Amino acid sequence: MHMHSAIDMIYPLILSGILLHISDEAVINALNIGVKSGSPGIIPCLYDKKHKENRKYWCKGTHWISCSILTYANDKGKYSLTDYPAQSIFTVQWENLQNSDSGYYWCAFEISGAPDDGYYLYLTVQSAPDVSVVSSSVSGHEGGDISVQCFYSSGYKNKLKQWCRYKDKSCYTVGRTVTSQISSVQISDDGRRSFTVRMTGLRLTDSGWYYCSVGDLQVPVQLTVTEPKRAFTTIPATAPSDSEADIAMITDSKPETDRAETHRSLTAASETVNTEVHSSTDEQNKSDVILVTCLISMFMLLLIVTLVALVTWGMRKKPERAHIREGQFNSTRNTSSASVDDNSVIYSSVITFRKAPSSSENSEGEVIYSSVK
Repeated sequence: MHMHSAIDMIYPLILSGILLHISDEAVINALNIGVKSGSPGIIPCLYDKKHKENRKYWCKGTHWISCSILTYANDKGKYSLTDYPAQSIFTVQWENLQNSDSGYYWCAFEISGAPDDGYYLYLTVQSAPDVSVVSSSVSGHEGGDISVQCFYSSGYKNKLKQWCRYKDKSCYTVGRTVTSQISSVQISDDGRRSFTVRMTGLRLTDSGWYYCSVGDLQVPVQLTVTEPKRAFTTIPATAPSDSEADIAMITDSKPETDRAETHRSLTAASETVNTEVHSSTDEQNKSDVILVTCLISMFMLLLIVTLVALVTWGMRKKPERAHIREGQFNSTRNTSSASVDDNSVIYSSVITFRKAPSSSENSEGEVIYSSVK
């Protein structure tokens, strides 16, 4: 850990409060943040709501009057500054810092027509930090719990361990459990190299920045609490049965904790019944579809058989009708022939003409008639 002269420690405060007229409402945080060299990191800078529209910047230097501006909001470079006006906070992030980057830094805000506002903190960059965490970001859901493990070196074994919140500077100490009606914070120290922070019954308002504090070193940790995913189940609106009414009456007579457990049991039972009802309905629908399909198939089969029978019957009748007509025709012919043989008269006549006779022949002409009946 780097040592600084008494002048270096006092001078920024004197200049900030007297010479540069930094406003009395500015928050001065004497934080000493531990940073691991060669690895990415992020720290928060809180500010008053009145600075919401002011331009923010990150400045390095022992003295406020001579600090060097490293980056402004939304600039790109070794440091990246991101402003979150709705939360009255901006963050400074980096990818790689070396031991030589240790020193005083300033979270600052430009003020038009007046001296700028800001406060300082100290970064201690080490290859093996005396205080560290596995991850600078943790998340949980409302009503759930999270745990954060803070590591420290042997030289900090007997130092005060705390879990503090940036927003209101409230701190929780090892060995002491702070419990409210909804959530609780418990810190346990293994006495060797780490202590564990456990937060249960999380609320949405617990979201924000915290830090593990051991002695004079701090490490920032961001906590994000989200709403739990809810599964919605549709339950038929039917009148409660006698057994459910009895359960409801019993539930009303139980204390609040028992009511919650009974409510969960009833909800689970209702979901089970609802699932069984849906399953029975699905099976009934399947049975109805199969029955209708069978009926349609039988009707189509019966229709096809009927059509085939009609066609076959028609084909059989056709030759019989033709035979009957042929017989009637032959009978008519025979009858006609018989009539002709009995009643008809056939006449045949032969007329022979002879030439005129010569002198030597008979002078009379000869005519021969012949008739046949």
